[in-house]
Amino acid sequence: MKILILAAALIAASAASAATPEPARVEITHLLGAVEKSGCKFNRNGSWHDALAARKHLEKKFSYMDKRDLAPTAEVFIERGASTSSSSGKPYEMQCTGAKIVTSSEWLTAELKRYREKK
Repeated sequence: MKILILAAALIAASAASAATPEPARVEITHLLGAVEKSGCKFNRNGSWHDALAARKHLEKKFSYMDKRDLAPTAEVFIERGASTSSSSGKPYEMQCTGAKIVTSSEWLTAELKRYREKK
């Protein structure tokens, strides 16, 4: 009986600590790299940041979501973690050289589409 209880507890614990599925992790990792390589500016709560700072910030948000099993797909990561500030609710924006300002959601969704089309 004790073994059954222990086994059930281990199964429940492993299910609770499940990480982002590998296909989503690969896509999210690509998106983070694309942000850094883009050279675009990133607006967060009214302050503009360079592409490396943007990547680091979004990486922290992904890490938080990943530990809590909150990023089952790249789309969910974009929607819940990479689109708006969790403190102010303001949308993140990106501006690439010579281009208009777009929301990070638009930019990341377009990049995800490009990535998937190349696969």
